[in-house]
Amino acid sequence: MKSNNDIAAQTPKDLLNDLHALVAEAEKMMGDSVTEHTGDAVTALRARFDTAQERLGDLYEGAKKRVVAGAKCTDAAIRANPYQSLAITAGVAVGVGLLVGVLVGRSTK
Repeated sequence: MKSNNDIAAQTPKDLLNDLHALVAEAEKMMGDSVTEHTGDAVTALRARFDTAQERLGDLYEGAKKRVVAGAKCTDAAIRANPYQSLAITAGVAVGVGLLVGVLVGRSTK
């Protein structure tokens, strides 16, 4: 299994590029005629797919942990300062309402 530094260095875009390359190679292999090296190619493709699937799972778990940590932090902040949180939420709602009102008012003229 990879370390956290290896996972952080691997971006979702890199993983997507690897998966596209894997699919392109599989399509090329399917288009070619059956040769004596087909078994080796299938084994290599399966190994690359398994590696990509593991990296995707690692990225998912990392994202899930960050989301849960953020939710816990937000919950703790709201519980520590309930009135301030309510005031901020009301202020944001008023601001969004004002912005929507201005945009709708401009489009009706």
